[in-house]
Amino acid sequence: MQTVGAAWLMVSLNAGPTYVALTQTASALPFFLFALPAGAIGDIVDRRKLILFTETWMALVALLLAGLTLGGRMSPVMLLLFTFALSAGDAVESPAWRAVLPELVSKKELPAAAALNGIEFNFARAIGPALAGILIAAAGVGIAFLVNAASFLGVIVVIARWKRTVRKRTTPPETLAGATVAGVRYVRYSPAIRALIFRSGCVMFFASGILALLPSVAHSVKNSPVVYGLLMGFFGLGAVLGALLLRPVRARLSTEAVVSAAIVIFGLTTILAGSWHALAALSTALLMGGAAWIVFVSRFNVLILNLTPDWVRARVLAVFMLVFQGAVAAGSAAWGVLAGHVGIHNALLWAGVGTMATAVMGLFLQLPNANIDVTPWIHWPMPRMVNGAAAADDDAGPVLVTVEYEVIPEQAEKFLDAMDKYGRIRRRDGASRWGIFRDLETESLYLETFIVHSWAEHLRQHERFTQADREIEERLQRYTRSQPRVRHLVSAT
Repeated sequence: MQTVGAAWLMVSLNAGPTYVALTQTASALPFFLFALPAGAIGDIVDRRKLILFTETWMALVALLLAGLTLGGRMSPVMLLLFTFALSAGDAVESPAWRAVLPELVSKKELPAAAALNGIEFNFARAIGPALAGILIAAAGVGIAFLVNAASFLGVIVVIARWKRTVRKRTTPPETLAGATVAGVRYVRYSPAIRALIFRSGCVMFFASGILALLPSVAHSVKNSPVVYGLLMGFFGLGAVLGALLLRPVRARLSTEAVVSAAIVIFGLTTILAGSWHALAALSTALLMGGAAWIVFVSRFNVLILNLTPDWVRARVLAVFMLVFQGAVAAGSAAWGVLAGHVGIHNALLWAGVGTMATAVMGLFLQLPNANIDVTPWIHWPMPRMVNGAAAADDDAGPVLVTVEYEVIPEQAEKFLDAMDKYGRIRRRDGASRWGIFRDLETESLYLETFIVHSWAEHLRQHERFTQADREIEERLQRYTRSQPRVRHLVSAT
């Protein structure tokens, strides 16, 4: 209802298509600006308390927006600012909100839970816009905003009653800056996650065209908020149907085939939305587009959740949303400006063609395997320190760790190949520098070195190794003659 009200109010204020499209940009931009620190906060504080704080913030902003609108004091610029403020609360909350899903269901149930979450959200998106259109026509936009402000109370009550099990930490807590750097580092050295995020950003840049320009399309059909609400309702209803059909389709086709087909269908919907002007035809196109939308968006979300361990989940989701929503913000602005120059029809035509073209990325950036096990594999023994005072100082550092391997000469090439992948894991989990060296005097002797910025960060490395990483370590053991010798050195200065 809030989305429909804001978009329709912008049209009613006689703002052009650029301002209308900027409403979508104002909704997406906070995710681009606040995603990284929000993800770090979502991993280092109690997620329940964070959600309560952000829900209260959004309720107050929504209430102020409703009051100013009812008082007739709203302008296009003010509307963009309030839309930004509401979305800022959502941006800070979203990484933590999405990260709690694996806390509530098992990994086996996660795809079904994600689909159910999509059904819930899109059922609301199907009913909400239709109700908003009727309410706006009968009582005005301000009343729709007031209903939105009241709706936050229900969420606050539910979250306040949730008895979340808080995981006890065995390592020193992370700082905001350190946690943010760790999240970016994790994505940088996780090729599967990096490829998934890049691909989703490319898709969303083009797919955002129809969402940004739909208010203008609805206005061209009939100057009534009911029409826009109806079109958004059909889009949401299509998403519900798509979520219901997703499971049987996934059982027959690969994830790559399902996602690529959904992207092509959504691109076709975008083209049709710019070409068809009859309400019935547009509704049919958006029904089809909503079904395609939920398929590729839900699969992207499930893959991210499955590929990320709990300690960094909110941060990886934050990077994912930064790229995802950043692409929406940039795309919405770009398609709005293009529509102002070449018309809505041509802008949607190019957006649809671009969306369909991104399906080709499946040939060289295939979606990763979602069945990997990212539960912790805590098998490294904690180091024994002679100097107890130095060991007790969590801020001591930088720390140099050396691991000495006695390699079977015939397996040296395979060993180095495995070490290259192992080095990526070391960097992903906390190492700022990593290297592998061979001894010039002893042929079988190799020395792995890596540097971590503090002793506390190295202790956290012991908890970040996952079951999925176990295979690479077992490979290394097959190429060596004995257990490696590990040494820890802390900076003497």
